[in-house]
Amino acid sequence: MLSTKPQFAFALRILTKLRERGHEAYLAGGCVRDLLLGREPADYDVATSATPDVVLAMFPRTFAVGAHFGVVLVAEGEGDGYLCTEVATFRSDGAYSDGRHPDEVRYTMSAAEDVQRRDFTINGLLLDALRAADFWMDPAKLRSGVVDYVGGLADLDGGIIRAIGHPDRRFQEDQLRLLRAVRFAARFNFSIDPGTHAAIRAHASRIHPRRGAVSRERVRDELTKMLTEGHARRAFELLDETGLLAEVLPEVARMKGVAQPPQFHPEGDVWVHTLLLLEQLPPDSPLTLAWGALLHDVGKPPTFRVAPDRIRFDGHVEVGVAMGADICSRFRFSNEETSMILALIENHMRFADAPRMKDSTLKRFFRLENFDQHLALHRMDCLAAHGNLDIYDFVRERYESTPEEVVRPKLLLSGRELIAAGYEPGPQFQHMLRTVEDAQLEGFIATPIEAMALVRERFPQT
Repeated sequence: MLSTKPQFAFALRILTKLRERGHEAYLAGGCVRDLLLGREPADYDVATSATPDVVLAMFPRTFAVGAHFGVVLVAEGEGDGYLCTEVATFRSDGAYSDGRHPDEVRYTMSAAEDVQRRDFTINGLLLDALRAADFWMDPAKLRSGVVDYVGGLADLDGGIIRAIGHPDRRFQEDQLRLLRAVRFAARFNFSIDPGTHAAIRAHASRIHPRRGAVSRERVRDELTKMLTEGHARRAFELLDETGLLAEVLPEVARMKGVAQPPQFHPEGDVWVHTLLLLEQLPPDSPLTLAWGALLHDVGKPPTFRVAPDRIRFDGHVEVGVAMGADICSRFRFSNEETSMILALIENHMRFADAPRMKDSTLKRFFRLENFDQHLALHRMDCLAAHGNLDIYDFVRERYESTPEEVVRPKLLLSGRELIAAGYEPGPQFQHMLRTVEDAQLEGFIATPIEAMALVRERFPQT
């Protein structure tokens, strides 16, 4: 059945127009792979023999976003109806002296030559979508329109991530491919071809943020996708196996072999605990929750000590916050993202005290920004360790049953009322107002008159 998806229909219109003008044109890359796997592609890219100047002149709304590399963005519509498709000219690439982009490209009329420059065989497939349009999202029938010059269909069937051509050359050209190989293998539950795996290990040091040509933002984005695509544990196991983890996140690699007290962590060391926690991350988790989950115990390795009673990690939360701040800075997270990730690290141990907290303290706990993420992390933390969810259930029930106006009630007093009552402004005002709010949160007072009476009792004027 023909897709009703606007993106697919738009891509078909582009293909049709290119073909009508005598140019070769196919759907290419990840969209073909996803269609053959029965997945809905995020977008649709077109590869064609038409040169960028021809594409720019052929369609009414175009943008030369990557004309140096033969890429033109074709668009139509506005607002929610805005559609765009990348149209790339068949090309072969020159040398990659910066380890990320080709120094020069040469346009070609050969689709077979074009796919040789791509990264992995499963991403090197072409689809004659006009011939197979009636079979959209029917992987078996779509194969009638597949053009395969690199053995991608066999690797798709065999569940293999294999570099096109010589793997060393592919990774020297673009070092981000080192991480992309791991991400694809985890995402699709594929294995990595032995030759490709060996090349990743050989070139792993090239991805180091201070030595590699790949920007830290690009590395961060690949790691974030690994964490949020639903297969985070597998991704980080592969990062470790290939030597990439020690290069991009040495702080996480150091979790391996760091023992934990078995009475609290029967599952094993800090690394095993973290993997079990990552295994629970659902697809499309918030970025901040995913990174908070990964880094919540990052302070344990440097604070490990064996005390007379048991293994201890004194101050691991404070150390973890400092380490998390350094990691967030290194990968250039936004201030807002950094703040939330660090808050997750900083507060993950507070849940243990929740059943003994005063009402005022518990309600202030609920005021943490995105408290649902804190709650989700605590649940995963418990399930990755002892499995006891009693505290989680207690906090969740109280959080969900406490109205927002009770958690953040309208304040009964302000500094203005204190001044009017004859109190001298100063640092003590903060303590006075905090005392009033605590009493309000505890349910001891409910009116401004009661609040002022409490102030006069606790803070008598001299």
